[in-house]
Amino acid sequence: MRLLVVEDDPQLARLVARGLREESYAVDTCADGEAAIAQSALNAYDAIVLDVMLPGMDGFEVLRTLRARGNAAPVLMLTARDAVADRIAGLDSGADDYLVKPFDFGELLARLRALLRRPDGLQPMRVEVADLVVDLQAHTAQRAGAAIPLTAKEYALLELFVRNVDKVLSRSAIVAHVWDDNHDPFTNAVEVYVNRLRAKIDRAPFTPLIHTRRGLGYVFSATPPA
Repeated sequence: MRLLVVEDDPQLARLVARGLREESYAVDTCADGEAAIAQSALNAYDAIVLDVMLPGMDGFEVLRTLRARGNAAPVLMLTARDAVADRIAGLDSGADDYLVKPFDFGELLARLRALLRRPDGLQPMRVEVADLVVDLQAHTAQRAGAAIPLTAKEYALLELFVRNVDKVLSRSAIVAHVWDDNHDPFTNAVEVYVNRLRAKIDRAPFTPLIHTRRGLGYVFSATPPA
């Protein structure tokens, strides 16, 4: 999942981004409202963490602009102000949730997980595809009862697949949700990580779940494509 963190405190932005990356998220950061709007126009974010107190355009105005432009990404607003009026203003501007600073990073993660479950209806935190079980909260996977060791990027790719079972995912769609702006689009990283994931979850004697649709991308399915 790819996230945008909009925070003008550089130290807090670094800490939040580092923590989210350690949890297998791809993260972009920016420090002001105009940059946030520009980034959101360029990339399809799965969720946005948006500070209220930004230089120039504040978080409320940023959010109203994003919603007016049709951006429906879940937004978690951060603020140092605990006034009820501020929380109401944020929610009325189109925010999905609100977190008051200082906050516990574990709570931030929990709120983001809740937001990321909403897009296609309430999604379970435990996804089963054939004999593969992925725990979206613990970020773990097992097949036929055996744990599968995964790197952060391998898990991020697997999570994207299990959230989109039986759907064709193009290379560009995978890049958009699993990698951040530091990714070199001319590398074969997608193919490399798909092959690594296959070696771990599709090894013999398991039935393959990752299928290549030539010229289109990949399909994650318990049913081989016709």
